[in-house]
Amino acid sequence: MTKQNFFAASILSFALVSIGSAQGAVSPAANGEHYTQSQLKRLAHEARTPEDYKNLAAIYGKQQQDYLQQAAEEKQEWVRRSQITTSLYAKYPKPADSARNLYEYYVAKASEAGALSTKYSQLAAPAGAATQQHL
Repeated sequence: MTKQNFFAASILSFALVSIGSAQGAVSPAANGEHYTQSQLKRLAHEARTPEDYKNLAAIYGKQQQDYLQQAAEEKQEWVRRSQITTSLYAKYPKPADSARNLYEYYVAKASEAGALSTKYSQLAAPAGAATQQHL
């Protein structure tokens, strides 16, 4: 009887691991996850059509929104931490400094993502639209 329970438990655990592995194999675009830096570099390198560029622009636009949201949260935390007064012998960095540094990092990353989104949006635009803007 214990061999049957062990065998059943083994099969069940194997099935759960297999299901978890299969879910992890879904592409980031299909399940809404974020792309890695290497995936983004590969997509940018392989982009040839306006649809590819639109996809890249959308990805970077989403990243920009995410970074701006994180920056707003860190700005609130920075303000909250700035109101906390501590003794003169407090250790550096102060909690407010850490929040400020995170805020500045997220703003910089949002700016980078916004620039890339604009770049790929322009590349996705048809050639005729680009010449009409210059007239």
